[in-house]
Amino acid sequence: MPAHGKHRRPRRRPVSRGLAFAGTGGVALALPLVVPAAAGAAPLPESAAPAAVSAPTVRTAAVTQAPAAPAATRAYTVVKGDSLSLIAHRKGIQGGWKSLYQANKTAVGDNPSLIHPGLELTIRRDSSKAAPAPEKTVRKSAAKPASTGSAERASRSAARTATPAVQTQAKPVAVQAAAPAAARYGDNLDGWIRESLDVMARYGIPGSYDGILRNVMRESSGNPRAVNLWDSNAVKGTPSKGLLQVIDPTFSAYHVPGTSLDPYDPVANITAACNYAADRYGSIDNVNGAY
Repeated sequence: MPAHGKHRRPRRRPVSRGLAFAGTGGVALALPLVVPAAAGAAPLPESAAPAAVSAPTVRTAAVTQAPAAPAATRAYTVVKGDSLSLIAHRKGIQGGWKSLYQANKTAVGDNPSLIHPGLELTIRRDSSKAAPAPEKTVRKSAAKPASTGSAERASRSAARTATPAVQTQAKPVAVQAAAPAAARYGDNLDGWIRESLDVMARYGIPGSYDGILRNVMRESSGNPRAVNLWDSNAVKGTPSKGLLQVIDPTFSAYHVPGTSLDPYDPVANITAACNYAADRYGSIDNVNGAY
């Protein structure tokens, strides 16, 4: 006898229709007889099946920040009375005169204190470079639609109410450098020369300790109250005064801001004289006689 399959499907049997005869006092009644073909309910038609439910979707859009524009570069023409320190201060150059000198070392030469009117300098103003912002993500969630029309409405509603994720970017903390201690200068010829050299360095006025000392000793022998009452300037009513024997009109024209307005003041006298010598001779170091 052959074995039956484990998953054998039962055969459907058609409904048997016949007539049953029942006797009722000699009269035969014909009744229809209906027999089900097989036990179990018939499968539902496909049109009655529930609609499929689509799964929610997640969409992510990346937003990137455009790169920062490069720093602007332009030229500057030196005029009379200019110095690298003054130009750096007026133009707001980061790093001061040292940064300006490094950018123009080829044009200026080995002496940053010596620049002439008409010299072309390159001014580069470095702006702060902001760190690139992290990518921001926008998340949109779709509700489970019951039909095509409701799915589209739910998607549009989710897009309107979606909130971008909050991104926190740390801000750099500015660290202020400690101010350098104030320099102390002796109240003597050495201290006057050294203080004058520091003032000259801030304004880009050239000159050296030896060049100043040599001319001071020749002009006044180191006496800050010295006055020449016999030369041609004295005859005109403008005698030479102070350590480097400067007349009043020259002192007023070449006075350096931040120093005293008294022509007998040692530091004011030295810096004004060195400023005049730089304009006329290139530096006080180039002066070896009456000037």
